[in-house]
Parts: sequence; structure tokens; C-alpha cells
Amino acid sequence: MLLMCVNLWAVLGAAVATMVIGFLWYSPLLFAKPWMVAMGYDPQDKAKIAEMQKSARPLYGISFLASLLAAFCSRQDHLQPDHRHGSLRNEGRIRDKLFGKRPMKLFLINTGYQLVCYLAMGAILGKWVGC
Repeated sequence: MLLMCVNLWAVLGAAVATMVIGFLWYSPLLFAKPWMVAMGYDPQDKAKIAEMQKSARPLYGISFLASLLAAFCSRQDHLQPDHRHGSLRNEGRIRDKLFGKRPMKLFLINTGYQLVCYLAMGAILGKWVGC
């Protein structure tokens, strides 16, 4: 299905891929424990972890919608590049690190996740070219 030369199946696939990557990235298989420690959570406090997981459930839907939007806009950027903004579009993340007083490990885990997601998104969108 194409809309404005964008393969909507590719956009959907890219969004699903970011969710899968997120579930793996922040799972015990990869970075759950260091992320919890960097966020100030005690990995041994099962009640607090259960509460955190329960409060995060509604956010997954919003996260998925944001991934859909990011994939759609990424494909549109590819079709109609706008070079006025420069190459550093996520300078807000750097500012957040500089002024947010959060641990470098947390910055690296979260930014690494975003990098892997955008690489996967780009690979999927590039493979399923719309027009």
C-alpha cells in the first residue's frame, strides 16, 4: 500500500522493529540492569520494578505511534531532503545530557537504543522503497 510514494507496510515494519528492539534492548538480556541502576532503581526491589512496569504499559502504545510517525517522516525526509537543518537533528539529546545531570551510562544506553532503531528503520525503509 502506497501513500505519497511511501510504502505504508515498510513504515509499519519499521515501527514494529523499533518496538522489538526496545523490548530486547531494555530486557535482562541486554541493558535492563544497568539502565535501572542509572535511573536510580534498585534491581532487587521487585515491588518497585513491578510498579514501574505496570505504569509503563500505557506508554507502549504512545511509543508505537511515535515510531510510526518517525518512520513515516524518515521516509518523507529521504524523498524530499531538507538540508537547512544541518546534520545534527537530535542535539536536544546532547543538551539533555549536559544539563540533565544524568549518568553518562544512561545517556549511552538510551542514545545507543535510538541509534540502533534508526539504523533498523533506515534498513527497512530503504529495502521497501515506495516509488
